[in-house]
Amino acid sequence: MALTANQTRVHVIGDKSELPVAASIRVFQGGAVGENGSGYARPLNAGDPFCGFAEAEADNRDGANGETEVQIKHRGRIQLDVVGADITSNDHPPVYASDDGTFTLTATSNSLIGYVVRHISGTLCDVAYDASLAKAALQA
Repeated sequence: MALTANQTRVHVIGDKSELPVAASIRVFQGGAVGENGSGYARPLNAGDPFCGFAEAEADNRDGANGETEVQIKHRGRIQLDVVGADITSNDHPPVYASDDGTFTLTATSNSLIGYVVRHISGTLCDVAYDASLAKAALQA
């Protein structure tokens, strides 16, 4: 419905959020976070929808589903070691994760997280990531 008066809205920071953590799970700061299929966050497993990177540790090892939340950054640019990356990675290939700390150019059953935007040296790259775009790519 079109507004007929001023509307105060609550704005949230666009690249950060909190997600409920699955029971008996510990998410480490800096780790890639995935969604377990039931709406709960966990350290990313190959094939999980990518949610972002944990900004702080979230320890729910003794809790029930959702008893703890993990703070994540779901969009940005990050330096990662990417298996298979070399100078040709300046062609901006997609980057996948096989777990919360392993990143690769190999798709197989891994989770898309973003794209190489700059090769630094060896396997070190700047990777642009956006959880919303990665999830949209899954549905395409």
